[in-house]
Amino acid sequence: MYMMLMPRSDFDLFDDFFGDPFFNPPVRSARAEKLMKTDIVEHDKDYEVLVDLPGYDKKNIEVNVENGYLNIHAKIEKEEKDEDKDKDKFVRRERFFGECSRSFYLGDEVKQEDIKATFKNGTLSVTVPKVDEKKQLPEKKKIEIE
Repeated sequence: MYMMLMPRSDFDLFDDFFGDPFFNPPVRSARAEKLMKTDIVEHDKDYEVLVDLPGYDKKNIEVNVENGYLNIHAKIEKEEKDEDKDKDKFVRRERFFGECSRSFYLGDEVKQEDIKATFKNGTLSVTVPKVDEKKQLPEKKKIEIE
């Protein structure tokens, strides 16, 4: 008689052991893990850039415009260990600590003072006004080949 054994709990030492990146290298690079997850929504008069930054503090997020690029830079600092916890060791550590940044090309027409940003519940919302397309894009001209 064949019987399939079902695990009695969600914890399985061998799955956790062989699930370690040493045995199964991650498909995504370390850079991909740090990348800010971003959505860009187009509205009638502006664009809204939504960036997920869970666990970040507003004071550690910087948004600026430089050379036509919208730059978003954020850092999260590692929690300091208590003296009593020196004996503790991490069994698994997945939370990110460090700095990450992202840039989006806006063009030279958009000025920093026209951009508005808010940070609420771990989501950064940056509103960028649309620029008149006639001013933004030069007329297409054909270049004759000699």
